[in-house]
Amino acid sequence: MRLVSFRHAGANKFGAAVEGGIVDLSARTKGRWSSLRDAIAANALDELRTMTQAASADLELEDVELLPVIPDPGKILCVGLNYASHVGEVGRQMPTVPSVFSRLHNTLVPHGGDIVRPRASIDFDYEGELAIVIGERCRHVSRASALSVIAGYTCFIDGSVRDFQKHSVFAGKNFPATGPLGPWMVTSDVIADPQRLELTTRLNGTVVQHDTTDHMIFDVATIIEYLSTVTWLEPGDVIATGTPDGVGAGRKPPLWMKGGDRLEVEISGIGTLGVNVVDE
Repeated sequence: MRLVSFRHAGANKFGAAVEGGIVDLSARTKGRWSSLRDAIAANALDELRTMTQAASADLELEDVELLPVIPDPGKILCVGLNYASHVGEVGRQMPTVPSVFSRLHNTLVPHGGDIVRPRASIDFDYEGELAIVIGERCRHVSRASALSVIAGYTCFIDGSVRDFQKHSVFAGKNFPATGPLGPWMVTSDVIADPQRLELTTRLNGTVVQHDTTDHMIFDVATIIEYLSTVTWLEPGDVIATGTPDGVGAGRKPPLWMKGGDRLEVEISGIGTLGVNVVDE
């Protein structure tokens, strides 16, 4: 099941992407949940799945404005330096524990939206990533049971302002409209193993990153075990799992994004997240 958040007729809604458009689950559930995050928190995914099976689209995709798949996550947690190839290209030491930073809500961008290169820098880089959406409130989750707390998976772009990142990771990762998320969340029952996915990033149609998630230093289960040791994980929390090599900063000369560029991240079993690069 592919769940989306969208705006239609002036209202924020959620639904399921199906052949021919979107099943309006907000309408079909008569407003019982105000957002996809609320439906996840209510443990309603099985009900939504039943409702979606054999359902015809209520709305055409062209008639809605997609939102970040979780527009209002309680937390956006990101893991850096999680592929050995990327650690090598940026000249860092191999981590022994996950390197974690957070993002603000106003960094999120929907599929089809604009990722904004800030006027303060031209060193604007791309990082294609697999993202996890948490499905239940949990703490101290063992690695063995970690996948059971996942509601689903989606695509993420960690737009990085590299010169600011040199003196502050938080600053370099938190300029507004630099974190595309979507286009939808594929529920966890569809993805049997998150370490068997293929990730491809394209800038203006040219492949700039290509790898598989089995090359993560810390796999999805380990990330959840670690983060749930540090803090409570809540329904709808988003966890970005890191990027492989091929980023602009690792190239000679560097390859920075600029206004007019088109950026896409495709993950097998999930889909393609595409955004336009614009200058602030």
